Amino acid sequence: MKRFLLTAVLSAAIAVPNISSADRGNERVTVEKSNTAASSGKRFRDYLNALMPQSEPEPVEVSFSRSWIDELPKAQGGEQWACLAEALYFEARGETVKGQFAVAEVILNRVQSERFPDTPCGVIKQGTGRKYQCQFTYTCDGRKDVIAEKAAYERVAKVARLALDGVAEKLTGGATYYHTTAVRPSWSRRFTQTAKIGVHVFYSPGQRTASN
Repeated sequence: MKRFLLTAVLSAAIAVPNISSADRGNERVTVEKSNTAASSGKRFRDYLNALMPQSEPEPVEVSFSRSWIDELPKAQGGEQWACLAEALYFEARGETVKGQFAVAEVILNRVQSERFPDTPCGVIKQGTGRKYQCQFTYTCDGRKDVIAEKAAYERVAKVARLALDGVAEKLTGGATYYHTTAVRPSWSRRFTQTAKIGVHVFYSPGQRTASN
């Protein structure tokens, strides 16, 4: 089992009206790392499952527009948020806001899947250590990762915060894979297409159907 530090405050760091998946009446739940042996083996997805309400919360009304995102306060968070924000910047900063939410959703779907690492950072950094042998190309292309577009980063950072807080509707049909419309990788023929949003196509593992 992996050991890690997790401090998850499941209340939106961004002021979003009406509802947050973190709200339970007036209670705010904070999970911190315990030094006891009992907590050391807990997995990230176990924390998420334990803290989420038993019934699905009503999604916040998200307009998926840049103007809506730009009006929100600056986002902040810990290590997992920073990893997700960075991935969205390099993978989807030129995508529509809805497309950015969809890419974030795929990463979080992987966190929930037993097939992948159990944290956003683990999912994003998964690879062999060799050039171009990784899940997200920007992490293994040999180039220095420089965030040069401040406005674009601040926008995807807000998307990352909202996605982690679970305030948006589900968009991808449970997808754990995607590619841009500019390419058609061989693996896509083996998977079921679940959605097409902006310039990204989304897939889940399974038998490909005639309609796909």
